[in-house]
Amino acid sequence: MIFVPSYVRLARRSAHHAVGACVLALLLAGAARGAETRAQLTPLEQLGARLFVDTSLSEPRGVSCASCHDPAKAFSGVNGSTIPGVARGAPAGSFGLRKPPSLAYASFSPPFSFADKKDEETGKIEKQAVGGQFRDGRALDLAAQASGPLLNPVEMNNPSKAAVVAKVREGAYADLARAVFGKDVFDDSDAGFGKLMQALAAYEGTEIFHPFASTFDAVLRGKARFSPLEAKGFALFKDPKKGNCLACHVGEPKSRDPKDWLFTDFTYDTLGAPRNAAIPANAKADYFDLGLCRREGLADFAPKGFDVESVCGAFKVPTLRNVELTAPYLHNGALASLHDAVAFYATRDTNPERWYPKGADGSIAKFNDLPEKYHDNVNVKEVPYDRRLGQRPRLSERDIDALAAFLRTLTDKQGE
Repeated sequence: MIFVPSYVRLARRSAHHAVGACVLALLLAGAARGAETRAQLTPLEQLGARLFVDTSLSEPRGVSCASCHDPAKAFSGVNGSTIPGVARGAPAGSFGLRKPPSLAYASFSPPFSFADKKDEETGKIEKQAVGGQFRDGRALDLAAQASGPLLNPVEMNNPSKAAVVAKVREGAYADLARAVFGKDVFDDSDAGFGKLMQALAAYEGTEIFHPFASTFDAVLRGKARFSPLEAKGFALFKDPKKGNCLACHVGEPKSRDPKDWLFTDFTYDTLGAPRNAAIPANAKADYFDLGLCRREGLADFAPKGFDVESVCGAFKVPTLRNVELTAPYLHNGALASLHDAVAFYATRDTNPERWYPKGADGSIAKFNDLPEKYHDNVNVKEVPYDRRLGQRPRLSERDIDALAAFLRTLTDKQGE
């Protein structure tokens, strides 16, 4: 189980049973014992916690931040959606376009920017996008991320910042907001909204969202050992000729500090994900989610001469921490299980029939969730993607099982 302090579990129930006053009392008291003492909250963070579970902040009521970022699912989820990979929104019949990303460990992501990258083949220095929030990095930081769902018409559907501020002003914890930001916090709607987003970001930056409480962390600290299968998986994870996972899901092999093992470099990659036909938007054959290249304001951030179309189909590399809890996988939820996700990386090009449908001419329609003109953007150079049709994959089925076993050691456990 993921580490979920008792007052967070109560806060989730309050969203459904209107016992917010009791929750606030627990939050203000710090209500923590044992391992939970690490997660006592400041008043600013307490305010963020109340905002996070408040189901009155959607239009119509009933959806909170926690609905799609459920603590029991590593702060991911789909709000009860029956459509694999996309969340149900507040308006009846509304659904998102992508799998909601986990907010666990999201506070470690740097603001969106461009950084130097050395091409290992040519030695040439190139620019690559790094950081930000959401799968396309469109939010600079956590405060900007928090505002997105609140104002998105297919998510929480508020018509304006002023509408959100008014709901908090008339709600049960308005006095807490005044205590944190001053008695005039609600006088200016735009400024007040920004301050409320700061509170949400502060809460999402607490240890509740990054407890470093997994089996892997216990191994780093010398308090546990991997099973033989898990140890094999970790070796494959680090092997540049096998899993090569460290290329994107980085960690410092010489470090025993869990904070040196975030399992992401916060960059963007084009994987050629299979199309998820269950997503309502994909019913239109000409609709494609192009990810980073459609990020609003990308041209303002990109260095001179950067080819924006070269990142069409690219999505942010997620952390692998708690990956066991965040199925289905990829930006569009196209892969149902952790085993499938690992197998896709290994066999996408050697056995494409496992992942893609047949085209009209009987050929395999690879990269079918990306217009053909962007197929060259797909990563086919790095291990394990550097295989071709009919070649032996870099990973065997036993290797895939071992890697999946290792990835399960990244699940945070309650009370650790």
